[in-house]
Amino acid sequence: MSTDVRGIVAAGKGEPVEVTTVRVPDPGPGEALVRVQACGVCHTDLHYREGGVSDDFPFLLGHEAAGVVEQVGAGVDDLRAGDFVVLNWRAVCGVCRACKRGEPQYCFDTHNAAQPMTLTDGTELSPALGIGAFVEKTLVHSGQCTKVDSSARPAVVGLLGCGVMAGIGAAVNTGAAGLNDTVAVIGCGGVGDGSIAGAAMVGARRVIAVDTDPRKLEWARQFGATHTINAAETDTIEGIRELTDGNGADLVVEAVGRPETYEQAFYARDLAGTVVLVGVPTPDMRLELPLLDVFARGGALKSSWYGDCLPSRDFPMLVELYQQGRLPLEKFVTEEISLDEVESAFDKMHHGDVLRSVVML
Repeated sequence: MSTDVRGIVAAGKGEPVEVTTVRVPDPGPGEALVRVQACGVCHTDLHYREGGVSDDFPFLLGHEAAGVVEQVGAGVDDLRAGDFVVLNWRAVCGVCRACKRGEPQYCFDTHNAAQPMTLTDGTELSPALGIGAFVEKTLVHSGQCTKVDSSARPAVVGLLGCGVMAGIGAAVNTGAAGLNDTVAVIGCGGVGDGSIAGAAMVGARRVIAVDTDPRKLEWARQFGATHTINAAETDTIEGIRELTDGNGADLVVEAVGRPETYEQAFYARDLAGTVVLVGVPTPDMRLELPLLDVFARGGALKSSWYGDCLPSRDFPMLVELYQQGRLPLEKFVTEEISLDEVESAFDKMHHGDVLRSVVML
């Protein structure tokens, strides 16, 4: 059996997305059918539409989602119909070398649903990040469903499914920001503001937001930035050093994904400080640094994939902190829209007019 629902499909590179009918099969072994309630419009979805991820068109877009389990397949004993879940793209396997050494957040063989979702003519769809949630119902592996407090707002907590979690995790998990640290974040979009919120949450004494857009710098203060630097007016490295007693920051999170901003991050950290790259570069980008400087400055240069998160550990904890008023996740939601407005949301995102548009279903 299968169900026909409305969903957003990117048919070809650079083409406007369209609302069309998607055929979703009933869940098989290890799978879950989820009624999507809300899904954030993430920059990764735009990358898919532009062919920046792969050329496996057509794509079923959307992945920052929360919803309710409607049905589970054989062998699923940790989910049941009615469970409120945030979807994730790290359903760990439990048996790869990372999982076996006790680091499942680096799982090398994450799970997705085995059955494809299709168009009505049978054309198989490639779901964004193995999820595909700009759709009324989606089919995922049961491990992609993380149960959280059912009283939480779907439009808010669904954002943990990608960008916000990537940002929080880059600061807290990868960068190990802590009490009394100085933290600088270069790039104040959704991911960068996630890093700012994470650093503030764990008690960093100084959180410095860096961007060229005054609107984004103002937004950054809502998430806990104690200082801001407009990089269009002030040298980033000198600005960060001035705010850290001339030393540089203990942790610099680069949330842009460009060689020039990474170089700024490298030289804006304290000796033995840490740089975390969470911004996503394009395949053509190259980085040049004097190897002697890498040696002489010590510290750590890290990359953060999905904020080094473990959904089963991190999602419920962060939702609880949000419910307690200790993590301002609701401030990431700029607007709530319908499926028909996704293409317009991409345009707003491109121009920096929103942190997150959230599709409500």
